[in-house]
Amino acid sequence: MNKTRIVSIAFFALTAAVSFSSCRNKQSPGWEYAPNMYEPMSFRADQPNPNFANGSTAQTPPPNTDPIGFVKYEYANTKEGYEAAGAELVNPLPLNSENLISGKKYYTVYCGPCHGDAGDGKGHLVQIEKYSGVPSYYGDAASSRGGMMKDLSAGKIYHTIMYGLNNMGSHASQLTPDERWKVVMYVQQLQKTQ
Repeated sequence: MNKTRIVSIAFFALTAAVSFSSCRNKQSPGWEYAPNMYEPMSFRADQPNPNFANGSTAQTPPPNTDPIGFVKYEYANTKEGYEAAGAELVNPLPLNSENLISGKKYYTVYCGPCHGDAGDGKGHLVQIEKYSGVPSYYGDAASSRGGMMKDLSAGKIYHTIMYGLNNMGSHASQLTPDERWKVVMYVQQLQKTQ
């Protein structure tokens, strides 16, 4: 027999065997390679779970627990909460060049577009007339909640970053508590500039 003919017959026999074996059970997904890479081994949150008495995978957290990384902020988003934060909150971070450099970086990204790099209230968005009435941190600019912007305490600045005020939205989701305090530290340096 010819070698080419033997190879051809063997190839045909192998192809036929694979074809017939693949048609056997239409419900079977066939042979899976590493199924645990794409089929989760754990329960999904919306699946029933026999491990719990109520049969639900998603459980209510125990009372008085906080998510990992969550920091409680006890002051309400009211005028009274603003005043209380101004009187009671103190920046826990040390005043040093490292914190000021970080504060400047966060200020430039999140605050500078409106308040300006110098804190003069003439940021890019004000210059293109997207927003108006953005206060300066120094000089005779008055706060909309009373008092001068240059006299705002650390707690009042932090409270404003946390909740926002007037056209300014909250930055609580963009900045961690430490980052907020660094921004406060930098803003207080801008308050002293003039």
